[in-house]
Amino acid sequence: MSDWKTRTNLVHGGTRRSQYNEVSEAIFLTQGFVYDTAEQAEARFIKTGEDEFIYARYGNPTVAMFEERIALLEGAEDAFATASGMAAVNGALMSLLKAGDHVVAARALFGSCLYILEDILRRFGVEVTLVDGTDLDAWRAAVREDTKVVFFESMSNPTLEVIDVAAVAEIAHSVGAVVVVDNVFSTPVFSKAIEQGADVVIYSATKHIDGQGRALGGVILGTQEFIRGTVEPYMKHTGGSMSPFNAWVMLKGLETIDLRVRAQAESALKVAEALDGHEKLERMIYPGLKGHAQNALVQTQLGGKGGTVVSLDIKGGQAAAFRFLNALNVAVISNNLGDAKSIATHPATTTHQRLPDDQKVELGITPGLVRFSIGLEDADDLVADIKQALDQA
Repeated sequence: MSDWKTRTNLVHGGTRRSQYNEVSEAIFLTQGFVYDTAEQAEARFIKTGEDEFIYARYGNPTVAMFEERIALLEGAEDAFATASGMAAVNGALMSLLKAGDHVVAARALFGSCLYILEDILRRFGVEVTLVDGTDLDAWRAAVREDTKVVFFESMSNPTLEVIDVAAVAEIAHSVGAVVVVDNVFSTPVFSKAIEQGADVVIYSATKHIDGQGRALGGVILGTQEFIRGTVEPYMKHTGGSMSPFNAWVMLKGLETIDLRVRAQAESALKVAEALDGHEKLERMIYPGLKGHAQNALVQTQLGGKGGTVVSLDIKGGQAAAFRFLNALNVAVISNNLGDAKSIATHPATTTHQRLPDDQKVELGITPGLVRFSIGLEDADDLVADIKQALDQA
């Protein structure tokens, strides 16, 4: 499989077949497994062999297929599939950290990630320092000899700042810190974060990996030693593992993710170019535009691809943003992204609603900001829909 190209691995990687030699991967919808003898049960609880399973919370054949396939795509040694993207964030951080440890994180994060850092980890005695993720000097000033983890979104939600993975990894590794990257907006199609120095990569599989709005899921990727020695014991005892059915849905999503994400990114660029400079916009934010502050980094880190999301900062604040959202005909209003359907979100009142106003201002989450996840519709239809909605904003 290591010699196969990406799209081949996305269709065939990690496949296990039962005695029936089914074409589509089987769903092993079972919570437990039967042992031939009591001695076999005892041996398996001491150490499971390859393709041996105990309990669905510990592992499952369908889940294992998903883990192997996504690891092949990411270029990681191993993966652990979780119940949701936030279960992956929580599992990666909590399994690594203990009271007295120090974390440096980018301040531009999804609201739930900030909750884990600022509320949960601090409650358990972990010191957290937040920095401007695009400022390498800020990272250098913040890391210390006792820094255990650095954490950031490689492309931030929802303001689409791109962080230099290789440069931040070099800074972190100079003090022996583990680099944990939430890679959702960069996508596993365009990002090669592990090659660029990340130790651990996290995805919400709910987004591009499923890509069709069907199921929750997440995944933590890294070395086999980290996944099986650190993450697995924490996850299997705290119950955040992925269900077999959701793993099957994610397997089906992986078969087409390369085709879908490339098409979505191509449309996103067309939309951004068509709307850049529009009279009703304060800002058009898209990393693939040459005017974006990190566009040069996009060329080297993401192969020139700006991702599948554009953000529109609409003149007139929240009232204008709401009029825009309510006037959309093609895109739907929801709070997911990476879907086959285009989705528009108002972060200030939904995904980042819990943040105080001063923190929203600091992060660039203005009352007029709309996050627009580009789907698989025709790009010309999307441009026309956005323009007519802007006319009503």
